[in-house]
Amino acid sequence: MSELNRRQLLKTSVACAAGALLAPSAATVAEGQPASGSPAEGVYQVASTPTPRRNRIHQSVCRWCYQKIALEDLCVAGAQMGLKGIDLLKPEEYEIPRKYGLICTMGYAEGGDIRKGLNRVENHDAIEAGLRKNVPLAAKAGVPNVITFSGNREGMSDEEGAKNTIIGLKRLRSLMEDNGVILNLELLNSKRDHHDYMCDHTAWGVRVMEEVNSKNIKLLYDIYHMQIMEGDLIATIKENIKWIGHFHTGGVPGRHELNNTQEVTWAAVMEGIASTGYQAYVAHEFIPTADPLTSLRQAVDLCDV
Repeated sequence: MSELNRRQLLKTSVACAAGALLAPSAATVAEGQPASGSPAEGVYQVASTPTPRRNRIHQSVCRWCYQKIALEDLCVAGAQMGLKGIDLLKPEEYEIPRKYGLICTMGYAEGGDIRKGLNRVENHDAIEAGLRKNVPLAAKAGVPNVITFSGNREGMSDEEGAKNTIIGLKRLRSLMEDNGVILNLELLNSKRDHHDYMCDHTAWGVRVMEEVNSKNIKLLYDIYHMQIMEGDLIATIKENIKWIGHFHTGGVPGRHELNNTQEVTWAAVMEGIASTGYQAYVAHEFIPTADPLTSLRQAVDLCDV
């Protein structure tokens, strides 16, 4: 089978699996026809008209939740749904969404990992080296955000971990500000999914942000994780929006679809976010249990307040 035919077969298969999600013309891209008014040279026009959105909430989707769908096919579907981008891509993937009128809304950039992060001084050199290599690539590709982590406690006090994280982030301020990219420290739950993770409460993260005090270093507020750890979502978001650079979603319990089986009232949370004037991205990070693109479209519709 030729490469052209193989690519076409992949796109057709995904379109069929999605059923009514994609009109037949949206399953392919008009080859060689750059979109007018596109954000970058080489962007290709998705054949069908994207679903119009209110754009009070700029929505994206996390790549890792849709591994069985080819990235380019996820871009096609996302563009048709009215998404703005794809979240959590590797540096070699940063440019791919731009062909479909999207961007990589958050990238991996070798900024440490969940267990080994900024709360230990001995990790700082490697984290800085990774970010110095990849942040310029993110800036070049128009990626507005990259991700980093606190690391696990492993017997360390939260006070010592905060001090070390502040030291590490201050080393990175000029890198992020000079490149115009935001480094986001993720808030995760330590109750169910990431036992012993240090940055597990908003107050700890905000304290670190206040000390670092950079417009290019913020928190990734994961709504799923913070509902598990502390609840009080809307008030907490409104009080601390200055320090929040990015959001992730996920149904509670289970990190599955955003629907009426979940304890979070998603439309109300999105309304709360929109009311602050927040203009960055909310990326869906849930694991579908039903048809993945149907579940994604339902989430996008629900959060389009």
